[in-house]
Amino acid sequence: MVSKYVDHLPLYRQQHHEVRLEEALPIINNLGKWMHRERNMVLPKSLIGKAIEYCTRLWSSLLTYLENGNYHINNNAIENKIRPVAIGRKNYLFAGSHNGAKRTAMFYTFFANCKLNGVNPEKWLNKVLEVIADYPCNKLQDLFPENLEV
Repeated sequence: MVSKYVDHLPLYRQQHHEVRLEEALPIINNLGKWMHRERNMVLPKSLIGKAIEYCTRLWSSLLTYLENGNYHINNNAIENKIRPVAIGRKNYLFAGSHNGAKRTAMFYTFFANCKLNGVNPEKWLNKVLEVIADYPCNKLQDLFPENLEV
């Protein structure tokens, strides 16, 4: 619920973090208390028992959402970015080989990253192809769309 109200606002990371601690932390704490209380009262093989076990096992991962204002509680943004790949899956069956399919997936990832960061994919690719042959292997992340000036 908290994300619904603040994620679209132009707040800084620290402000998102503060709002989450103020609004979401009590909800998450209540959920944790409820699960702890209910865990011994439900059958482990029941649907709610399985859900409680699953959430308990991943509890520390859930809490990471509260640590950083840049973290999102869900992956909806990424799901929306990869939707074109999922929709066109039948069209991509004919990549020629597994290596061809891997390369295609890499390019989709790079171009989606360009779009996400407001970078022109064609200019980015031209720049990368100009410099990559002599670029140090340990600094390739500098060529990612979010890091490269084009």
